Amino acid sequence: MTSRREFITLLGGAAAAWPMAARAQQPGVPVVGILYGGTTERLAPHFTALRQTLNEAGYVEGRNVAFEYRVAENHVDRLPALAMDLVQRRVAVIFAAFGGAAVAFAAKTATSTIPIVFGSGVDPVDLGLVDSLNRPGGNMTGMTAVTDLVRSKQVEMLHSAVPGAADFAFLASLEAPRTKADVDDREAAARALGWQMKVFNARNEGDFATVFAAMAEQRVGALLIQDFGLFNNHSAELAALAVSIRVPMLSTWREFVAAGGLMSYGPSDSEEDRQMALYVVRILNGEKPADLPVMRSTKFEFVLNLKTAKALGLTMPPSLLAIADEVIE
Repeated sequence: MTSRREFITLLGGAAAAWPMAARAQQPGVPVVGILYGGTTERLAPHFTALRQTLNEAGYVEGRNVAFEYRVAENHVDRLPALAMDLVQRRVAVIFAAFGGAAVAFAAKTATSTIPIVFGSGVDPVDLGLVDSLNRPGGNMTGMTAVTDLVRSKQVEMLHSAVPGAADFAFLASLEAPRTKADVDDREAAARALGWQMKVFNARNEGDFATVFAAMAEQRVGALLIQDFGLFNNHSAELAALAVSIRVPMLSTWREFVAAGGLMSYGPSDSEEDRQMALYVVRILNGEKPADLPVMRSTKFEFVLNLKTAKALGLTMPPSLLAIADEVIE
């Protein structure tokens, strides 16, 4: 298995090498095009999971499958051109499973014929990606993750961690698709707890420093991060900013906690990777996206960073410690 370091080294100069790599591919070997809005480093563990699942199904790189990578390195505006480049390479399937709606829409706009496997934090029917979950129609299928129940649970967990806090901040991108529902669900959960929620808007990474300065000035008691590509692609930066203003932070994905955030609750990264990779296998085996129902996440995990809790002077309640799937110490 390729290590994380080797993968990053391999892809470090990939942009210049892609055309040559495409010419060198064996005739008749299906190509999986990977479209990603974040960084090469963040893609590495997801790619490792994808390749492992394909290997287990009999698809081995260099023998009977090849990969083309198009990584936007956090420049989301590049996604449409990168998606179109994959289409021009005539890939067998586009794996647009990481990075949320922006990646999925870029792939959808680029082709209506090449199969696409996507991942979405909100209802893909509402986004217009598919006709329905059970019968997607068209050339797209994949997985949808966060639900209103998960959002409510996140607020409850954050409140349990800081019961004495008068309020909490919700960092969101208000221009993003379906953000209103995101905000409404969190506000409803907060009201049920008698808790006040303050919404902070970030349109791009250039807003982060100003937004966190405003949080510090208002002395918010805790922070919840929206599950959105802009934030997921900058997990380490946001975790560091939360630590810098000494605010307990909860996110959807484990990588925020690994970077120093306090907690995460959301779909299992490893299970999401495996399930979406299995859809790639089924498409390579001849099945059509229109016949593959959009999956709902069924496995969720709660990750807690006790080192961060100690640095913040927090004593985590036994009720949270008892349900943690992973504790980072």
